[in-house]
Amino acid sequence: MESLHRIDEKVNALRAAREADPDSLLDKAFKAAAPAFIGMVAGKAFQMVWDKGMGRRNLRKGLAADAPQGLAMSLLFAAASAAFGAVVSQLSDRGSQALVDRKHRKTR
Repeated sequence: MESLHRIDEKVNALRAAREADPDSLLDKAFKAAAPAFIGMVAGKAFQMVWDKGMGRRNLRKGLAADAPQGLAMSLLFAAASAAFGAVVSQLSDRGSQALVDRKHRKTR
C-alpha cells in the first residue's frame, strides 16, 4: 500500500509541474522549430557565401569556379561552418525563448 502512495505522490507532482508550466504546446513547438529553421537557413547561406568565395578564388588561380577543394580547405569549411552554426543556434535559442517570455509578460 505504501508503494501505491509513493506512485500517487509522484504522479501528483508531475501533474502539478505540468500545470505550473506557462508554456503552451504552441510555445514549445515554436521554441523547437524556430531555431531549427533559422539554423538551416543560416547554414545554407553560409555555404552559398563560401562557395561564391571559393569560386572567385579558383578563378583567380586559373581553375574552374567549381574545382574541387583540397583537404585543408574542406577542414577549414567544416570548422568555420560548425562555429557559425553553434553561434546561430545559441542566438536563435535565446531569441525564441525571449519572444515566448515576452508573450507571457504581455498576457499577465
